[in-house]
Amino acid sequence: FAELVLETWDLHCDRNGQEHRTADMGCKQLVVRRGQPFTITLRFSGRGYEEGVDKLAFNVATGPCPNETSGTSSHFVLTDCPEESCWSAVIQQQDGESLSVSLCSPPNACIGRYGMTLETSTDYQGSSFQIGDFVLLFNPWHPEDTVFMGDENERREYVLSQHGLIYQGTCDYIFSIPWNFGQFEDEVLAICLNMLDINPKHLRDQNRDCSRRNDPVYIGRVVSAMVNCNDEDRGVLFGRWDNRYEDGMSPMAWIGSVDILKRWKKFGCQPVKYGQCWVFAAVACTVMRCLGVPSRVVTNYNSAHDTNANLTIDRYVNEKGEQERQSWEKIWNFHCWVESWMARPDLEAGYDGWQALDPTPQEKSEGVYCCGPAPVKAIKEGDMQLKYDIPFIFAEVNADVVYWVVQGDGMEKQSIRSSDVGKYISTKSVGRDSREDITHNYKYPEGSEEERAVFEKAEHQKKSIGEEEEGLHLRIKVSEGANKGSDFDVFAVVNNSTDEERVCTVTLCARATSHNGTVGPQCGLMDPVDIDIEPRAEKRVPLRILYEEYRDKLTQDNLIKVVALLKDHQTGDILLAVRDIYVENPKIKIRILGEPMQNRKLVAEISLVNPLAVPLNGCVFVVEGTGLTDGHFVKELEEPLEPQAEAKFRMDLMPRLSGLQKLMVDFESDQLTGVKGYRNVIIAPQPM
Repeated sequence: FAELVLETWDLHCDRNGQEHRTADMGCKQLVVRRGQPFTITLRFSGRGYEEGVDKLAFNVATGPCPNETSGTSSHFVLTDCPEESCWSAVIQQQDGESLSVSLCSPPNACIGRYGMTLETSTDYQGSSFQIGDFVLLFNPWHPEDTVFMGDENERREYVLSQHGLIYQGTCDYIFSIPWNFGQFEDEVLAICLNMLDINPKHLRDQNRDCSRRNDPVYIGRVVSAMVNCNDEDRGVLFGRWDNRYEDGMSPMAWIGSVDILKRWKKFGCQPVKYGQCWVFAAVACTVMRCLGVPSRVVTNYNSAHDTNANLTIDRYVNEKGEQERQSWEKIWNFHCWVESWMARPDLEAGYDGWQALDPTPQEKSEGVYCCGPAPVKAIKEGDMQLKYDIPFIFAEVNADVVYWVVQGDGMEKQSIRSSDVGKYISTKSVGRDSREDITHNYKYPEGSEEERAVFEKAEHQKKSIGEEEEGLHLRIKVSEGANKGSDFDVFAVVNNSTDEERVCTVTLCARATSHNGTVGPQCGLMDPVDIDIEPRAEKRVPLRILYEEYRDKLTQDNLIKVVALLKDHQTGDILLAVRDIYVENPKIKIRILGEPMQNRKLVAEISLVNPLAVPLNGCVFVVEGTGLTDGHFVKELEEPLEPQAEAKFRMDLMPRLSGLQKLMVDFESDQLTGVKGYRNVIIAPQPM
């Protein structure tokens, strides 16, 4: 027999992409998921493959130094009875000179970019042919994969959906911003694989790093470290929280991960300026979804940053409610991290499922700024010694805050208030634009027996005091309409739950603050007033917050921290209430004109009214949405936007993908920043 010579081949990128749910990445390359067969067609010249005469074998290899023992290369022959635990090739059909072969990787193969060669041999003569590259990803559809997720709706949301919502604001005013994850957009996969290749663990030992890429726990840890740049590891984002973002993009201005990842690549893997927690978390979520690990961004309200791990954060205020002494330990009004779904064969049973990963640089873990993966179940149970970083996240959701009032004579007195750390832990619901509260995954109900048992295990005595039954109570209320550009009222509300009249002194103080708990300049103060309050009655003490007072003091976080202090003349107790008030931006209006259909032009009309009493300068709208826009569209206004005037423009869209898509808009100017809006658009498939 003449030698068998390969003439051409077809990797069927499109068909395999559809079957492996990677088609949205475009069909320029073959992208498949592990454990699932994919088909290639080989076409020989002169004669076809003859069973019993020709031997066919394949080599697949990944990484710079592939070898079989590390699991980074495999040599396998055409067979009739494939084994699930290793690479296999089975004939699908033969048609003259062409041969279709079904190839399959084991469900625990290393992910990454592979090269593939075909070896043919006939009667002692053989040849080898390079048949291209492919990328192998994790496979949440395969029951034997460690990232297997059983529910198709969840897989759609956490692996395939390229847009979502991220929760922000305060625990009293929760709202969401839209985010374009864009994990299947052009270049994103290549950027994610490159991120793995320049991570310090890879540079130290390429073979070991590539051989560990079969493990989502390892990948999650690498991604958590690479999204921030605090280890001088050429990480993606530079974190900044001081409201000075002129030499980069303000963290509030981003509406998607793709722009950030592309900038990082374009500037030779220099960190992109600037990120804060939700930006770090969203970029990590994009990378993990791109690689095939089900992931979601979660938000924890009143998140504690406990630096000395004693699970108590002490705050000091003077008798006017102003902060005394700066503390490294902060309460962030919200903090975002990522949860990724995976089994934990490295731990004892019971810790599979959601794992917390926190790419925001806060503390070092094994010498590197990364955090997790920490099993959410271990956080709930207080299993502090399990890998990785449980104590840090446990504190974020469970620490106590104790307020000390420093009196005129220097005496410190502990104030009475209940604990409020770790509230309303939130993520986007599956398949809907509503909030799912997942606090119960992280902690048992407050005051329950189980909570006490967990705290005992974690060696944590809860210091905060529950609401006293009898006596005076203090809380802060806000009038409707805390809108940017207008004045509004806050009230100290005092309740007397006793049967006798009480006399007390009340003070209110308001200061601009940022979302990580740093307190700025004062923007409202009410001097102490004495009030007497009837039995079983309630009184309100107002403080008016003026736009002209807060206008130049507010950071881009739009937050004002109000502290109320009450001194009970009868008992000498000091009560304290704290509330973060979010000053609302105006709404962006988005109208869709025309019939939304795939590959047919559509028009969006976008508008915003300036609510301020001053003109807005340097106005810019940025619009993006995977499957709707090509990259992002920037509209700069030539003129300042006068007070109460409306800016309005139209833009053309060419929807590439069918189904539910999100059009997202961000507005920036000198006085109004980080204004967000979005519109869901359902795109009908192109008629066949």
